[in-house]
Amino acid sequence: MLVPDNIHPEKTVYYNGSFVLDVMREHKKLDLLDLYAEVVKKREMTMPVLLLCLDWLFLLDLITMSGSRVELCS
Repeated sequence: MLVPDNIHPEKTVYYNGSFVLDVMREHKKLDLLDLYAEVVKKREMTMPVLLLCLDWLFLLDLITMSGSRVELCS
């Protein structure tokens, strides 16, 4: 859920997406599995949640994806 009204804010895509974006700012380009490993070091997150965050960041035009490679937009 993007902005749920019945769960805690730390379970939202907005909140979790900030951790993904933080990792992407540090590394600029990462393979999907490497990105997942780096994000999990900062915040416990499941792969489906990571994929939802990537979808959201892609829609915001903050990242691009090519195959399994994730890259921060400049």
